[in-house]
Amino acid sequence: MSARPTALDTRIPPPVVLLSVGFAMWLLARLTPQFAVHFLLQWPLATALAVTGLLCEVLPGLRFRRAGTTVNPLRPQNSSRLVVEGLNRYSRNPMYLGQQVLLFAWAAMLAHPLSALLAPLFALYITRFQIVPEERALAAHFGAEYEAYRARVRRWI
Repeated sequence: MSARPTALDTRIPPPVVLLSVGFAMWLLARLTPQFAVHFLLQWPLATALAVTGLLCEVLPGLRFRRAGTTVNPLRPQNSSRLVVEGLNRYSRNPMYLGQQVLLFAWAAMLAHPLSALLAPLFALYITRFQIVPEERALAAHFGAEYEAYRARVRRWI
């Protein structure tokens, strides 16, 4: 966890980042319609990705609530329990993964390959300004328990 703390760390709620990147994707698609590529399975693909993304968002959120710990990404230090079950067995950040998948669903709906190239901006921003600071807070709060979890479960997938 090498990134130094900055003023942007855990300041912008991830849904705001998601919507901002989604808006940029839409704007790019609107400004460059000549690059649209509609394809036969466009809507089934977009729907499958959207459902997958939503499940990755909702299921861990429910598990966090059942565990009685915070789902507020702006206050990771308020975590009362480390959740390592469910989708968190495969990804330390399934909710952010779900948001990333939703952006790819949006790109499929837009049928605009160039806009899909913007989707990874979400992962880059969230990793640097949300996940890394969360990892610092969780390591400080849970110590060896978090480090063991971190060693066995990947950050994204």
